[in-house]
Amino acid sequence: MNRWEIDINCDVGEGVGNEARLFPYISSCNLACGGHAGDVATMREVISLAKKHRVRVGAHPSYPDRENFGRKSMQMETEIFRDSIESQVKGLEDILREEGVEMSHIKAHGALYNDLAKNSELSEQYLEAISECRNGIPLYVPYGSAISIAAEHSGFECVYEAFGDRNYEDDLTLVSRESPQALITEPEAVLRHLLTMIVNSEVKTVRGHFRHIEAQTYCIHGDTATAYEILAYLSVEFPKHHIHLRK
Repeated sequence: MNRWEIDINCDVGEGVGNEARLFPYISSCNLACGGHAGDVATMREVISLAKKHRVRVGAHPSYPDRENFGRKSMQMETEIFRDSIESQVKGLEDILREEGVEMSHIKAHGALYNDLAKNSELSEQYLEAISECRNGIPLYVPYGSAISIAAEHSGFECVYEAFGDRNYEDDLTLVSRESPQALITEPEAVLRHLLTMIVNSEVKTVRGHFRHIEAQTYCIHGDTATAYEILAYLSVEFPKHHIHLRK
């Protein structure tokens, strides 16, 4: 009988304020560190909750664009971009150290995440910004992406990520949030979506095709309106399919 141990992660510290409800059902989180959201107070608050619920904490750097919540691509001078990413990650790392918590991973946010998936040059700049994390801190990245290839070539450890509450295009990019088909909000639909990926290593795209995908961590966005309902439902249904959280 097959048994799967998986990581479920959520993007947190983004002003929604639902972390206390979500954390019992997840095993890692991506903490906004000032680029698109978050400040010292919110970071400390979320870290405290994470310690209580044994949730691993990773950095969630973004384009420095709070106005658009980091969901619009930005053209930035290389040095300014690198300084911003380095500042965000190191800022969180300093707070984690004060709180006696190790940073577990790094995952880019929003438009930056999507741009890194397809832009090798931007990926190299991003990796330079976090070069001090090369030893021991894995990156959450999409399978088969430009950032995964560049990271592995540069000696970073990669953890492949897939999304339980987002639809995919045939090329494994995420359906644009501007599309009404971008999000999957019904808990039952999220379960079906995840089971296909976890059990069969495939994803059913928005066009109805099946594509090979690999993942060790699965994201449910903390700001999805039904995030709590989805996670609570998965906690009941996953064990029926021999799927368990890797706490």
